[in-house]
Amino acid sequence: MKQYLLVIIIFLSFVGLGLAQEVPAKDSLKIGLVLSGGGAKGFAHIGVLKVLDSIGLKVDYIAGSSMGAIVGALYSSGYSGKQLDSIFGSVDYDEVITDYLPRESKTFYERENSEKYALTLPFNRFKLKLPSAISSGQNIYNLLTYLTLPVSDVEEFDQLPIPFFCTATNVETGKAVYLERGNLAQAITASGAFPSLFQPVIIDDQLLIDGGVTNNYPIDELKAKGMDVIIGVDVQDELATREELTSAPDVLLQINNYRTINDMVWKSKKTDIYIKPDIKDFSVISFSEGQRIVKNGEMAARESLPALVELSKKVWDANDAPKAVLKSPDSIRINSIKIRGYERYTRAYVLGKLKLKSNSTVSYTDFSRGVNNLMATNNFDSFEYRFQRSYGVEGYDLLATIKENETTNFLRFGLHYDELYKSAAILNLTRKRTLFDNDVLSLDVVLGDNIRYNLDYFIDRGFYWSVGLRTRFNQFHRGVNSQLIVRSFEEEMNNVNKVDIRLQDFNTQFYVQTLFRKDFALIAGVEHKHLRIASQTLVNQFSNNNDDEFLFENTDYLSLYGNIKLDTYSHRDFPKSGFYFNGDIHSYFYASSFNENFRPFTLAKADIGYAFRITKRLSMNILEQGGFKMGDNGTSSLDFGLGGYANNFINNFVSFYGYDFVTITGNSFVKSTFTLDYEFFKKNHLLLAANIANVEDNIFDTGEWLTTPNYSGFAVGYSFETFLGPIEAKYTWSPDTKRDYWFFNLGFWF
Repeated sequence: MKQYLLVIIIFLSFVGLGLAQEVPAKDSLKIGLVLSGGGAKGFAHIGVLKVLDSIGLKVDYIAGSSMGAIVGALYSSGYSGKQLDSIFGSVDYDEVITDYLPRESKTFYERENSEKYALTLPFNRFKLKLPSAISSGQNIYNLLTYLTLPVSDVEEFDQLPIPFFCTATNVETGKAVYLERGNLAQAITASGAFPSLFQPVIIDDQLLIDGGVTNNYPIDELKAKGMDVIIGVDVQDELATREELTSAPDVLLQINNYRTINDMVWKSKKTDIYIKPDIKDFSVISFSEGQRIVKNGEMAARESLPALVELSKKVWDANDAPKAVLKSPDSIRINSIKIRGYERYTRAYVLGKLKLKSNSTVSYTDFSRGVNNLMATNNFDSFEYRFQRSYGVEGYDLLATIKENETTNFLRFGLHYDELYKSAAILNLTRKRTLFDNDVLSLDVVLGDNIRYNLDYFIDRGFYWSVGLRTRFNQFHRGVNSQLIVRSFEEEMNNVNKVDIRLQDFNTQFYVQTLFRKDFALIAGVEHKHLRIASQTLVNQFSNNNDDEFLFENTDYLSLYGNIKLDTYSHRDFPKSGFYFNGDIHSYFYASSFNENFRPFTLAKADIGYAFRITKRLSMNILEQGGFKMGDNGTSSLDFGLGGYANNFINNFVSFYGYDFVTITGNSFVKSTFTLDYEFFKKNHLLLAANIANVEDNIFDTGEWLTTPNYSGFAVGYSFETFLGPIEAKYTWSPDTKRDYWFFNLGFWF
């Protein structure tokens, strides 16, 4: 019996030995991966990860700082290097970094602000309050929350598919903070909060910024996790030479790099496999060079390939399953919503902007739009949130903390030049919550060749009826078609085709407004208008009183008006998609004694536009416009006048390529404009346009509006988008007159 047992034991031993030779047991060696910070240069980490994936090398722990924390956390969550390459390659970093909000997310009021002013400065108690950073980081937070959604229920970062931690800096104490639990998206947002570029992040009552400030390469902390072998990827700058220190920012960056570069002298020696990609030609903001930086990371990793392959053999395990493809869901079910931090604004207001309800399923795209809608109000500094898996049921609980904007006063500035209003600078003072939590008081003062002002007070009740009061003064000096004013002075103007005038328009409106959607408004109100039109050139010819000016118009008008506006254009000046409708009707029922022959009349007009893409870079915008007068035809100063190029015409003046300003006049018109926009380089536009029109008195009665166009014109131009607004030059020509005109514009229109 003992002999049989001995034979069985020997047989099983040989079988076990054979299996051990076929499938080697995994070594107890623990491998750590440390990824340094470096802004856009951190894309090189992705190239290194792609190489690690290609040889099947598994790491046991990842530590990162700043961009290294962001890449490392996503890799720890389950994304492959190849996936990260695709994800980061598709991100528009201009939009993410600058807190860009799509135009459709903004209310009409916020759109007007973003399309008028170049600079906004908050202030309190007559002291400027500069923002803590250029960007709030909200768009980055939104992106990282979406990407980490599959692991949103992981509280302890060592429970991620690959254990992870990252560094941050307590800006109040200057000490390093190591983030190992909590909200993963929030933690890596804090680790990457580059000073002055992104605002600090509050976690556990600590004000945190970029981890690279105190520890940009946390190798010692990673070793303390029990790691035996450390792979390190260093994307930090080297010290620059005197030839390279050519500017103040270069010197400041050099000073900032002293500590981290000196630290790397001894930290690199502690690294078992030290990978140093060639990133000298790139900066921390070289996001547009992402693909080149990834390639450089791959090249650097392949230089260490023999050591990496040898390490992979030591820890290889045939039982290791291939890495699953990780993907965030397109939609999420939200079972409950818990929001903290609102005081002045109600929960209903916040949820209304988010367009969220409990126990509903929402696409992540729609959820992101809701966050954009909320932030576009400028009533909130931040909206931090996480999705926590619901207990016992499918879906998530939304846990959010909102921070209200305490600043209520703003100074805004802008510059502009065009051929009609000439040089101008705008100074705006805005105050929120003047009398009510939801009101806005705004004053524009325009200084330059034509002094102007706009004063608006608006009580915003969103989709309920809102109330507003607006008063404006506008003026310009220009030669215009005499037909605009001829009816009141037929004898005096009999042989005059064009007259040089100074037009002044003082306008006050009291109105109510309701929104059907954030981009669809209905407005009704009453208007007082004082219109003054005078000419100095005709004083000697027509005036008998030795006056300085000859008055064509000096009348107060009262009217009732209504306006319907729908605007889904993706961009005001260069739309690539969307629909636009603006319909307006004014019924004038009173005029002061200067207009002795006044009888009531009504003016109606409408603009209908449609923009669409033809190719990725080429788009078309089709704009149809028309208007007509009903009733008394004796008052011509409010008739339609076409010609020139401007986006802020007053009253019933309309742009028309190929003609000078207010050259074509009549009490009714139809006009079509076709504009091809080729964005041959980002924010650089080549424009080709054609417009045709019929303009005459009563063309809708005579049928003239359906005949061959009487007026036509063409334009070719170049526009460049800047922070001041578009810089434009347009050459226009009309085959009708064989005349051409140049139009120049600098800055946002106001």
